[in-house]
Amino acid sequence: MSSDLDVFVGNTTLIDEEVYRLWLDGHSVAEAVARRLRGGVLEREGTSVAVLQSDTRDHYRTFQMLERLLHAPPRLLQQLLFQIPPERQALLVQRYYAFDEALARELLGKKLSKGTKKELDEVSARTGVGIRSCRRQFDNFKRVFKAVEELRGPLAENIQQLFLLPPPLARDYAAIVFFANSRFETGKRRLQFLSFADFAACAQSMMGHWSQGALAPEAAEPDGDLPKSFLQDLKELKVLVTDKDLLDQHKSLVCSALRGKISVYNELEANFKALSRALVNVGGKLTHARDVRDFFVDLVEKVIEPCRSDKWSPGDLRLFLTQYTAAPRNLPGFRHQALWERYMAAITACLLRMYHD
Repeated sequence: MSSDLDVFVGNTTLIDEEVYRLWLDGHSVAEAVARRLRGGVLEREGTSVAVLQSDTRDHYRTFQMLERLLHAPPRLLQQLLFQIPPERQALLVQRYYAFDEALARELLGKKLSKGTKKELDEVSARTGVGIRSCRRQFDNFKRVFKAVEELRGPLAENIQQLFLLPPPLARDYAAIVFFANSRFETGKRRLQFLSFADFAACAQSMMGHWSQGALAPEAAEPDGDLPKSFLQDLKELKVLVTDKDLLDQHKSLVCSALRGKISVYNELEANFKALSRALVNVGGKLTHARDVRDFFVDLVEKVIEPCRSDKWSPGDLRLFLTQYTAAPRNLPGFRHQALWERYMAAITACLLRMYHD
């Protein structure tokens, strides 16, 4: 009795996307096999449990060997040991650095240190993200932070170049680095309605208007820091609320422009001075580290919550902020219009993003 045996030999590294996902999620080989069995792989492939176990172990060994290259993605492109098509390399990198937003939200603004890593068991329980996956994602955050914290230029572009990430993911990592640098408070109860995406959008706006790269691209300071000179200059804006004539003129200009256009005109007229002081003073305090930490707390407590209490709609807030920012152009005694507009551009973007339930 004779039998035919077909043999195929190749050097392309095979990547099973389902097994890669299970490995990234932190499942053991046995757990991955069990999940594959429940997914009906035996029926689809016509194989045995023993072959499935061997196949899963083989994939896990490959991923473990690839992991050191994934820590520095350009090395994955340059190495010759694993023959992986470019589109597969991109998929490996993107999925390795993808993260759970619930986990990122928990860690946002915290120091990426050993102390924080020790808290990951609790974070895992709160978010439902497996502990192995939590540790991998935390290590990714820390690795990216360390790689770019001293680099000049836009954070997102630096991250994209160093880690070969797609632009949206690079921008999210830039937000994580920005928050880790400035250590903004994000854990207070009154901030819990804000998602990671909300904070990331705010970070992108602040970097876009306030960072060293936005102010002076040729400067040597890292782009993830808020420039001390800019924060110091913001104190000059206090004249809008400390000079009674300017404050009254500002109110008159804004109220005249919005009369009949917003549904909360009476509330605006009654509370304009308190609201203006809140908006100006948030920036005027940013020279102190503690006040930088409380930036988002102050916006919620002193602007968003009062507006909600008076039943402002998002459209009302948008119209008000537009007129409020533009009005000082017509104040004869105000000489800081460029600084004011740069400051309010980020404040406006943050408030409009944060003004939801």
